[in-house]
Amino acid sequence: MLTVKMITVGTLKETYWRDALAEYKKRLSVFCHIEEINLKEGRLPDRPSESEIAAALESEAQMMLPHLTPRNYKIALCVEGKQFSSEQLAQKLQNAMQSAGEIVLVIGSSHGLSERVKAACDLRLSVSALTFPHQMMRVMLLEILYRCMSILKGTQYHK
Repeated sequence: MLTVKMITVGTLKETYWRDALAEYKKRLSVFCHIEEINLKEGRLPDRPSESEIAAALESEAQMMLPHLTPRNYKIALCVEGKQFSSEQLAQKLQNAMQSAGEIVLVIGSSHGLSERVKAACDLRLSVSALTFPHQMMRVMLLEILYRCMSILKGTQYHK
């Protein structure tokens, strides 16, 4: 069975986000195994300087990079990434599943991802030109993954 790793920064404090994640993990369990890797967010002051943000992103990168192995298909969520329709992304994932050991989804902190992490990934994905809280993005990403898997399996969910 396919393994999908979701690497995230920070914790989900609110029960409703954890409940939503649990629901999509349950739905996805017929298609794949979801493994969550939650990393500690770099500490920053209330109004961080560019250099402080860069240092925090580098600290987060040091924790992420060991999980981004060459045999996996790695997807970085970032604002400058490419946008796909659900069908297009499903096809992209199907191609990745045929050639990679695992799919790794990477969501950064509220300041994004370091350039080193983005460069280590095979795809830069943007789900919208809008900005969303990274807690919400975790749920959205699992819903997107569930929709793509449903498309590939021909179920009625996507309709």
